[in-house]
Amino acid sequence: MAESKNTHCIVEIPVDQEHREANNKALLCSNMFEAIDDHPLTEISESPGHLLLLKLWQREENIFAKSISRKETRMDSIKSELFQLSSFFFIFHGFFLTLLFTSWAKSQEGGCSCRIWWIPSMISLCTSLVFVFLVQVKLFRYWKVWERLQRERNDSRGVGRCIQELRMKGLAFPASKFFLCGL
Repeated sequence: MAESKNTHCIVEIPVDQEHREANNKALLCSNMFEAIDDHPLTEISESPGHLLLLKLWQREENIFAKSISRKETRMDSIKSELFQLSSFFFIFHGFFLTLLFTSWAKSQEGGCSCRIWWIPSMISLCTSLVFVFLVQVKLFRYWKVWERLQRERNDSRGVGRCIQELRMKGLAFPASKFFLCGL
């Protein structure tokens, strides 16, 4: 039998730029995962109390956003109603002033002492009072909605600041701050 010689060859493979980049990427990824582990949101996700607090505040912020949107829509509709009332006011005044002028002109032409001119004046006065009352009611509603909107915007900003602070601090955020944020 012939003896076989076991010879081992050592092959040296030169490390090129791609291999270095791959190693650098692996190190960068491991550093990134370590940084993610230290991130405040990771800490919050591991703490049931802080996670619940974050979810509650986010829900509250969403409710405020919907309410603000509804109030802004309501304000826009009130503005549109005010514009319509103002337009109708001017249209009716144009109509009644035309009637008043024509009734006055007819009474001057005929020489009769008819007193028909007071009917359009009284109708104009009554419609003016009704329009003024309606505009005042709409303006009152508008300012009430505006006040509520400002209050809700301030509350929403407060909740947003609390959420931002919780996200930045992580577990270092004191849970007692829940009461300080007004919720």
